[in-house]
Amino acid sequence: MIARQATSSIPIVFAALSDPVAVGLAESLSRPGGNVTGLTVQPSDLASKRIGLLREIIPNLRRLSALTNVAFSGFQAETVGIRQAATALGVEANILELHTAADIAPALAAIKGQTDALYVLSEPLVNANRAQIVEAAMIGRIPTIFGFREFVDAGGLMSYGPNFPDLFRRAADFTDKILRGAKPADMPVQQPVKFDLIFNLKTARALGLDVPESFLTRADEVIE
Repeated sequence: MIARQATSSIPIVFAALSDPVAVGLAESLSRPGGNVTGLTVQPSDLASKRIGLLREIIPNLRRLSALTNVAFSGFQAETVGIRQAATALGVEANILELHTAADIAPALAAIKGQTDALYVLSEPLVNANRAQIVEAAMIGRIPTIFGFREFVDAGGLMSYGPNFPDLFRRAADFTDKILRGAKPADMPVQQPVKFDLIFNLKTARALGLDVPESFLTRADEVIE
């Protein structure tokens, strides 16, 4: 946003933005219309995929809590996706809205013993507090799913999201085309095509989860 405020003529390429239309960087995904284009990290069916993964290892999943920052540009789109996907699977979705980091502890304390899993909408506020979130989930024995692998490295159960090295390489392709004369206004914003499933088997064992071997073989990485 700061770069866009600084210039309306110099081309700008973003590599991993949630919703460029919602934040005013593009008129539409198909035709940005300005000097900004690039790649979004928010395909419409991502929430459905994540909840489906939770259901695979928690067959009796009935109650799902979702930790979301209302100030995040992708908040509305992802919460709608979470509710729709949960309804389709017969799961009750409880959206926990965050305004500041101070809201995290009471939100997680309130769901202890009241939920079967926790879906965390990964964005800067929760990313900066991932150790607190992972620790509280483990104390409450709550299986978790995130968008970024850093949460799994910190002890979260699993993450499913875009492969960032692939996004950065594709952003370089945008830049190359612009340098060769293409106009950002006419270059459609693209969605991720490569996704990673990272699973923490040590955490699964600590939570007493019986994880099918077929699930583990599909994971891009299993942390033991």
